[in-house]
Amino acid sequence: MKEARSQAVAGREAGSESVPLRRLLGLALPEVGLLSIATIALLISSGIQLVYPQVVSWMIDGVVEGGDLRELDAVALLLVALFLVQAVFAMIRAWLFTVAGERVVARLRERVYQAILGQDIAFFDLSRTGELTNRLASDTTVLQNTVTVNVSMGLRFGIMGLGGIALMLVTSPLLTVIAMSVVPVVAIGAAIYGRVVRRLSTRVQDALADATSVAEESLSGVRTVRAFAREDGAIQRYSEAVTRSFRLAARRALAEGLFQGLAGFGGFGAVALVVWAGGRMVVAGSMSVGELTAFLLYTLSVAVGLGAISGLYGDFMRATGASRRIFHLLDLPGGLEQAGGATLQTVRGDLTFKGVVFAYPSRPEEPVLRGLDLHIRAGDVVALVGSSGAGKSTVASLVCRFYDPQQGTIHLDGQDLRTLDPQALRRHLAVVAQEPILFATSIAENIRYGRPNATEDEIERAARQANAWGFIEQSERGLQTQVGERGVRLSGGQKQRIAIARAILADPAVLILDEATSALDSESEHLVQEALDRLMRGRTTLVIAHRLSTVRDADAVAVLEQGRVVEQGSHAELMALEGGRYRALVERQLTG
Repeated sequence: MKEARSQAVAGREAGSESVPLRRLLGLALPEVGLLSIATIALLISSGIQLVYPQVVSWMIDGVVEGGDLRELDAVALLLVALFLVQAVFAMIRAWLFTVAGERVVARLRERVYQAILGQDIAFFDLSRTGELTNRLASDTTVLQNTVTVNVSMGLRFGIMGLGGIALMLVTSPLLTVIAMSVVPVVAIGAAIYGRVVRRLSTRVQDALADATSVAEESLSGVRTVRAFAREDGAIQRYSEAVTRSFRLAARRALAEGLFQGLAGFGGFGAVALVVWAGGRMVVAGSMSVGELTAFLLYTLSVAVGLGAISGLYGDFMRATGASRRIFHLLDLPGGLEQAGGATLQTVRGDLTFKGVVFAYPSRPEEPVLRGLDLHIRAGDVVALVGSSGAGKSTVASLVCRFYDPQQGTIHLDGQDLRTLDPQALRRHLAVVAQEPILFATSIAENIRYGRPNATEDEIERAARQANAWGFIEQSERGLQTQVGERGVRLSGGQKQRIAIARAILADPAVLILDEATSALDSESEHLVQEALDRLMRGRTTLVIAHRLSTVRDADAVAVLEQGRVVEQGSHAELMALEGGRYRALVERQLTG
């Protein structure tokens, strides 16, 4: 549990860690074949771009010195041919790099989602859903162009820059030294700029995640927002969060603008110096007009390349800022969800709690269970009762192995739960909660969630046993009726019966009913209780309930108080105890 807490804290502090650029670029390694073809196309198109200034030089010198129009026409046609070939390979380069980028981001989203879903429940207790979805959507998109398209552009402008400098040296070493005099200034500016942008980018992504969390909370709880007329408050909270991200993004934009201005001034200032010095050399006869023109074109290519690379450098810094959260999620250990363990082929359902002590990771200093001892025999229906906070739902969570206790043991059929594979264990369990979660799909798919390979006939049979077939049959599309987000298009009783049908289809050995009828009206409760009675038959059932009607028919009742079992027995036995806790609870309910 401490590990899950430290993971969540580390998620917020990940911005202080450095993500090596090579690891970022390593995301594109699976696309090495596609990227190799794209790189060849890039080399061809960039090589052609380095050739054309020399062709222009021939054109100018041919006309100025020889006046041969036929030579001019031939060189012009050569230029058109070169530009056509360059355009074809530039198209191939752009297409392949973009496709590779889409593949990278799709694969990255799958990996991040898998990493998130593989975390313990404790991780979700300490994380916000909106922040996690922002990592999946926004942060991965920032990385998309960086690891493919921007690499392509960086290679392209790098080749243009280095090739241009080499040809400039061949044309005029003196002018090359003059042109390159601004590079040290730009390099120093880039180093300072990179650190600033990387830090600001991390803060921008965090602010965006906060804004997404605020929006997700308000939209998912829109009925509560509307019921209390808090639309203005929700809008204000979101506006404040967006404003924080905007201010940080504006600071980042200012840093980018300053650096781009510095780089642009340096590049074009170098061009001005070349024009001045080159013009004097032409007048002195040490350089032809065509050579000066070619040199200027190379200088412009180098200036454009340096300017573009400086922009790409900013993109890389933004990406390293966004990637820290992504790699933090990818690097998180899976905890008990990845622990593995034994697999039980058959389960009778005998459960034993011995000295169980447990505190939630979000409240480690407040134990909920304080030495719980409880035995549930296979096939029995055992009801847990007690005041709110006594630990009833916590017992159910531990049976599902959403958490492991800090002390004590829980055995299923004599096997310690810690030694069992969590997913394999849960295939023998089913939970029907007070507010069942339905997914925004059809009734059939929600029921099939209990057993993905179930047939339509098996789904219908489960729906009939759950007393759900009546309203399903009356629906316009039957089993294909869409339930809406969280089942919002269904009533509470209908949602409960869909959840029961899902549990019936799962055919569990151990059934957990967590306040499954407490929020229903009398008619719905009757239908749901009837379905539950069918579901409980022959299974170990743990019932968490307040209502006497749900408890009195249980094989045993366990009364919890401050995380311990203080009384246990049948309803009749506990009612016979003068001054007993259970009797007091029942009398209080009857009096109420």
